[in-house]
Amino acid sequence: MRTLIENGWILTMDEDMQEYRKGHLVIEDDRIAYVGDVTVHEDIDTIIDADGAIVMPGMVNTHTHMGMIPYRSLGDDVPDRLRRFLFPLELECMNDSLAYLSSKYAALEMLLGGVTTCTDMYYFMDRVALACEETGIRALLGETIIQQETCDAMDANEGLQLAERFITTWKNSRLITPMIAPHATNTNDGNIFAQAMEIAMRHDTMLTTHVAEMDYEMAYFRDTYDMTPVEWLDSIHCLNEHILAAHCIQVNDNDLSLMKRRNVSVAHCPVSNMKAAKGIAPVRDMERYGIPVGFGSDGASSGNTLDLFVSMRTFALAQKNRYQDRALYPAKEIVRIATLGGAKALHLDHAIGSLEKGKKADIILVNCDSPSTFPLHDPYSTLVYGANAANVSDVFVDGVHVVQQRRSRIQLRDVREALEVEMHDFYEAAQRILTGL
Repeated sequence: MRTLIENGWILTMDEDMQEYRKGHLVIEDDRIAYVGDVTVHEDIDTIIDADGAIVMPGMVNTHTHMGMIPYRSLGDDVPDRLRRFLFPLELECMNDSLAYLSSKYAALEMLLGGVTTCTDMYYFMDRVALACEETGIRALLGETIIQQETCDAMDANEGLQLAERFITTWKNSRLITPMIAPHATNTNDGNIFAQAMEIAMRHDTMLTTHVAEMDYEMAYFRDTYDMTPVEWLDSIHCLNEHILAAHCIQVNDNDLSLMKRRNVSVAHCPVSNMKAAKGIAPVRDMERYGIPVGFGSDGASSGNTLDLFVSMRTFALAQKNRYQDRALYPAKEIVRIATLGGAKALHLDHAIGSLEKGKKADIILVNCDSPSTFPLHDPYSTLVYGANAANVSDVFVDGVHVVQQRRSRIQLRDVREALEVEMHDFYEAAQRILTGL
């Protein structure tokens, strides 16, 4: 099967940042067979006229919690929200059906917004993986491990067993890459982290965890170990190329030096970090050290939207203000973080993140037909400062046309209706817990 996308402004996001103003791209099965400015019509089964739309790699969301759609807009302004509200509600109400429907909704939300690859840590991961396969999104998924009772495990030891079973079950999937996800440096001890890392290394997969995010996390490691969370991970031999560290808001130069030497990647979540008043991560310093960084939306409970257009715009404003430099992060660099940068952070840049011959056909079309995208002088600036998820018209993942003319193969409305029914008990419990705070 060969599909031609023609007449698009192609942003390849390759190492040379090549672009083609009136470009042509050929998809053959699940791969890109050609990208350039030469007309190609031989042996084409389907022709898509981009009609001037931006054609670019699918965006990569390096950190989210798809099962948390039901929590969106609940208790947004509650202090210490994670421990006082989210953990209790999760323990009481989350189940496999809710996680499945929520993940299905989240995957569709991301696809409709131009995200073709996501990294997720949550519970009931077999059901999350099924939701991802059904919707057609590429996903790295890890069972959350935490030293307390959760909605799918009595303790961290059971969580480790679930995590390894999940990795073994899904390791040969076309779209799913299983990994492991100890929750955070302050919610698991060194023994649990060491076991999680041993599993990651034995199966040659990634380990993702929250690092240097919370004030009380930083205080705990300072008072208990006279270390930062990054230094502590290194001290227990759990800082290496398998690590995708989420947030890293409160890292210093020594942390960054260690992370560079150990080949650690970072999932940066500008929207949720600023919404929770946790601070602005020093991304320019991370890149100065050569640390791979990708964007994460965080879960819908934290960042409220899974829209990476919002993340790109928020990132631009935050970093320019943190470093007091208007020229910092030209739009082209920001779009690169959302695509090839995320792919590099996930060690997938050999397959996705740019439009190059031989790479996977993970491609999006962004129509610039809304009021805020005219005139189209600079496609990168338009993507960062003018466009939004509604501008995405078509999405391909692994060569499959999963969104056509702003309509996904599985209708979001149908999933939302099923999710609303499943959320009946959740609504009641959430209001009861919020009332008691």
